Amino acid sequence: MNLSIIIPLLNEEDSLEELFSRIDQVCRFANLSYEVWFVDDGSIDLSWSIIENLKVQHPQIHGIKFSRNYGKSQALHAAFERAQGEVIITMDADLQDFPEEIPELYKMVKEEDYDIVSGWKKKRFDNVMTKNLPSKLFNAAARKVSGVYLHDFNCGLKAYKKQVVKSIDVYGDMHRYIPVLAANAGFRKITEKEVQHQARPYGTSKFGTERFVRGFLDLITLWFVSRFGGRPMHFFGAVGTLMFIIGFLSAFWLGLSKLIDVSRGIYGHLLTNNAWFFIALTMMILGTLLFIAGFLGEMIIRSNRTHKNYNIEEVI
Repeated sequence: MNLSIIIPLLNEEDSLEELFSRIDQVCRFANLSYEVWFVDDGSIDLSWSIIENLKVQHPQIHGIKFSRNYGKSQALHAAFERAQGEVIITMDADLQDFPEEIPELYKMVKEEDYDIVSGWKKKRFDNVMTKNLPSKLFNAAARKVSGVYLHDFNCGLKAYKKQVVKSIDVYGDMHRYIPVLAANAGFRKITEKEVQHQARPYGTSKFGTERFVRGFLDLITLWFVSRFGGRPMHFFGAVGTLMFIIGFLSAFWLGLSKLIDVSRGIYGHLLTNNAWFFIALTMMILGTLLFIAGFLGEMIIRSNRTHKNYNIEEVI
């Protein structure tokens, strides 16, 4: 199978039939064998009923229904596990992405051997203050921290080699950082393609401005995990040891100065009257705790992360 097209959705009943019709037309014209995975992330409208009806008419359609809304990352994770195509395409269900981009994305992965081709919505039709400007700031920070130089991390339209999506674990709100997760896993041939974008024809956006706050927090998490996730002792152990040594040397100096005072016949200077005593004690305690945290982290990562933080109600 040439393509697996994965479409997470939440309350998109108005766009699903048109979206699939355009995907089918494009793939048939390009002579590409394909499957479509619709992932219903807890819709409360008729989205799942429409997917079921489409499935009856088109066997290349598959659907995953979550018991409630879990988020885009979990939807992608569930579909990545089941996708069989040589190239995996992800796109949004709101018709702001153009299915007509699919053949060129497929060609870039298959013929030019890219691991990931990320869409770049250079000309956006979103609100400037609530989406465009925050998105530019977010993408600039993401490029600086991650070292992956893409203009638009948030674009849902992306193409992947099959082995990329089978090698990474998408969780939390990490869907926007899949290129970074892939780069950390050794897939370094990443590029971007300028894609068309249009205003949403139906419904309303499911993402508010708070996604940028969560995005920055996720970016910090990803930076830390990418460097110390496999060896937490390298961070916690090093920082804890340094703090303990500083605290111990400070306490040693305080004790030595007390002995010097006693040898000179100077009495009455209590160590507890010196602020450095409490600083040294605190640093030794914190250093010990950080070292223990590093040790526990080493033990935890030795058990595989097998629990899926979502519940699938139905698969068709």
